[in-house]
Formats: sequence, C-alpha cells, structure tokens
Amino acid sequence: MSDGGLAARVGGSVGAFDRDQWNALAGTDNPFVSHEFLTALEDSGSVGAGTGWQPAPLVISEDDGPLVAAMPAYLKGHSQGEYVFDHNWADAYERAGGNYYPKLQIAAPFTPATGPRLLLSDDAFAPPLLAAAEQLCLQNRFSGAHATFIEPAQQPLFEAAGWMLRADIQFHWHNHGFASFDEFLETLASRKRKDLRKERAAAQAEVEIRRLSGDDIQSEHWDAFWRFYQDTGARKWGTPYLTRDAFDLFGQRMGEKIVLVLAFQDEEPVAGALNFIGGDALYGRYWGCTRDIRFLHFELCYYQAIDAAIELGLSRVEAGAQGGHKLARGYEPVETVSAHWIADPGFREAIEDFLERERAGVASDRNYLATRTPFRQA
Repeated sequence: MSDGGLAARVGGSVGAFDRDQWNALAGTDNPFVSHEFLTALEDSGSVGAGTGWQPAPLVISEDDGPLVAAMPAYLKGHSQGEYVFDHNWADAYERAGGNYYPKLQIAAPFTPATGPRLLLSDDAFAPPLLAAAEQLCLQNRFSGAHATFIEPAQQPLFEAAGWMLRADIQFHWHNHGFASFDEFLETLASRKRKDLRKERAAAQAEVEIRRLSGDDIQSEHWDAFWRFYQDTGARKWGTPYLTRDAFDLFGQRMGEKIVLVLAFQDEEPVAGALNFIGGDALYGRYWGCTRDIRFLHFELCYYQAIDAAIELGLSRVEAGAQGGHKLARGYEPVETVSAHWIADPGFREAIEDFLERERAGVASDRNYLATRTPFRQA
C-alpha cells in the first residue's frame, strides 16, 4: 500500500523493525507500546503461533527512510485477552452468516491500560495509517479493526477517520500533589479513612512487604511471581496469557520500568503484585497469592501502588480493568475509550445503534459511581 512518497507495510513481528526507530515513535511515556515490551511478548511465545494473537504491526515510511508511523496490531482468531468485550458482536455476525474472525486488533496485548495506539512522528500520518488498517481488512476480508484503551489525546484522530467510539469505565487513583499516603487519607471521609488504616494494619501485621525494581528483581522473585500469576490466571481466564519466559524478558529489557511488590512470611514469598512505570502513571497489571490473607490484595495492589506513585511523583495509578471495590479505596471512575471500524455496512449500522444506547448507560453509571467516592464532601 502506498500514497505518493509514503509506503505502508505489514510486518510479521515488532521485532522485525529497528528498535530505535520504533521507540522514537512510541516515546517513553507508555511502557506497553515500547519495542521492549512488545518483543518480549513475541520472543516468549506469549503472542504468535497457537495463541490467537498473530503479530501484524502496520508501519509507514517515506521511500527507504526511517519509520514515520506505526501501530501495534494483531490478527485475532478470538476475543480473549482484550478486556473490551465484543463476544455479542461476534455471535450476532456469525448468526447472520458472516465471519467475525479473523479481525484486526490494535492494542497492547493482555493490557487494559490507556496509551497511544497510533505511534506517530506527526499527527498528519494518522489518516494514512488508519486507511492502511482499513485496506488490510478489506483485502483480507476481515470483519473489522478494533483499537482498545486509546489515550484521550488520540481519540479525535480515530473519530475524524470515521471510526466508532465506545466508552467503558475503569478506576484510577489521582495524585493531587500528596507528600505521603497519610496526606491522601486526609482527603477521605472519617469512616473511610479509618477503614483503610485498619485494612493496611491487618495486612501488614501478617507479612513483610518488599518493593523491588531493576536489578533487585532476581530469577527467584520471578519464579515466585509466576506461581502467583498462574493461580490467578487459571481462576480468571482458564489459561494464563503470559509464558514464564515473558517475565524474565520484562526484567531483562525493562526492569527499571517495573515495580514488583512481594509479601513474605518467614522469608517465603506468599503473594505479589506487578506494576509498570510510565511517564506519569503507575500501571497495576497482575496479582496472585498462595495463601489467603485478609486485605492483602488491597494492600499489595492498591495501597502499595499509591505509595509507589507518591514516591515516584506520578500523577495517577491505573489499576486495570473492572473492580468496583476499588472505589471505596480512593480510586475514581474514569472513562476509557476504544475505536472500531466495521467493514460490512449493515453490521456497522447495527453496531452504531448499539453504541449510542450503550454510551448513555455508561455515562449514567459513571455519574452514579462519582457520587459514591469515599472523599470528604466540600
């Protein structure tokens, strides 16, 4: 595919492209679109043959020059690991005689964290990059393309190209210049403040908690976390998405972007939570345990993340998908957005009607949840 001096092409992997060129487009703010993260998934076998996530990154260059635009994209044979649920869309299209799969997924795999989905040297390259994604779908008879967890700044680029926007809700913690966790607690209503202190005290009384980053994370720490991850993954998804090798590669390639929180009893690790550091956010990703300890999930996943964000001077914590229990712990409802391009005009019209009604419901839910935060009333 080409447009004047621009050439668009599909790669078989992110690893096929020069790391420095890719990262020059990806920037340093979001770890999940970095060459290091995406190739760790490829090299560990977490994506690729047999996973239903076949890497198909789209890039644009000018003649034989460096990359000027890119998108992390995957050919999907199912809808697992996306956290924006379109199973009903797939069922409806299949009942109507269509083939919903394969589809094109523009995303950081298994990662419900907001970020750029169009990696651009200039916003002017957004239209040809999105047009290339549409053309790829048409040429290969894919049902459509879906970009999930788009950062707010890029939503207008998708909307201008005619992609349909879909809203959902996550819970994020916001740092209003707090110097400590106690200073954050002072913004909560008295009863909620006491509840959080009791939860922290109860969890911390049972374990020793250590936060590890960079070279401090050793292979035995990943071994322990792998056990935790497998247990949680087996209960939530049936089969964990990431392989054991993925964690070693994360540590080797981007250990300075990781905060691994581990809980120990008698020097034995019994629970852990994995976070990634962005330019202005801490992203909570995975958690697991081998012993059921009251309130430990909240301590490792939410309170330790707040502590780390304050220490690092980050403005927010994104704690992942779902979880209304986060609301009582100072995490506020935030809108997340995905964008969708559907090839079949009739199916697109049906989806558009559905999204209009769904948006109204999501807005109503978010307004209600905003009234249920634990903060003191002005």
